Amino acid sequence: MIKIKKYAAIDIGSNAMRLLIVNIVEQEGKEPQFNKSSLVRVPIRLGQDAFTVGEISEENLERMCDAMKAFNLLMKVHKVERYMAFATSAMREAYNGKEVVALIKKKADIKIEIIDGKKEAAIIASTDLHHLLKTDQTYLFVDVGGGSTEFTLFSNGKMINSRSFKAGTVRLLNDMVCDVVWDEIEKWIKTNTEEYEEVILIGSGGNINKLFKMSGKIQEKPLSYIYMNSQYAFLNSLSYEQRISELGLNPDRADVIIPATRIYLNAMKWSGARNIYVPKIGLSDGIVKAMYYGKI
Repeated sequence: MIKIKKYAAIDIGSNAMRLLIVNIVEQEGKEPQFNKSSLVRVPIRLGQDAFTVGEISEENLERMCDAMKAFNLLMKVHKVERYMAFATSAMREAYNGKEVVALIKKKADIKIEIIDGKKEAAIIASTDLHHLLKTDQTYLFVDVGGGSTEFTLFSNGKMINSRSFKAGTVRLLNDMVCDVVWDEIEKWIKTNTEEYEEVILIGSGGNINKLFKMSGKIQEKPLSYIYMNSQYAFLNSLSYEQRISELGLNPDRADVIIPATRIYLNAMKWSGARNIYVPKIGLSDGIVKAMYYGKI
């Protein structure tokens, strides 16, 4: 006998919003299976408002309301029994963030919780990382978002340290990350990884997933530092228009992919990692698992 539960997660990021719907298959004597039923991504760049003007604009508020109404209807059609919606950096920093939350509850009947970088890192890390992590190795988990980047260090299967920095792709595009932040990141990575002989990077976020797809590699194989470096140079050699027309990138991916690659490259350089693994996980996967296992 199998039992199927339907859970959903909404991730309101600084570059986009996602709705993930998952079928959780329960079978006696077996680990539950998490099967992706649907993933919808809407390119609403909240960070553009939040990081430059400090508030979510009227236009984006309207688009966001429409997106949430649509998400609500999709959950209804899928017969979702439980959902959670989390907003990250852009909503954290917009001074009208709380008003936006109240308005969306009223207009779209979706309850949003604004979370901090620490909680974001913990939720992402609570995904299926233990399947990936060989207990005797050291991993630096890097999640690059539009507004912030979360770093989590794992060694011997345990989380050692975690930190969120205000260096995200949308911020970098707007020249809002000063050298001090880069210095802090470099210092944090070097200090936390120096005692380990070998560090392996694990990347998450829309950009690294795109880079991985473009590489044509099979899921279990990593991308090397050399590959990432040449890819960075190649992307930089193309114009924004060329990245869309020749590489088939979405307009809202074609610009942020460059600063994102720079973050991963720096993390590899400072930790001495030669390879980066790209599992298909993100905040929304983490939300579903954390809900199911009663962590949130």
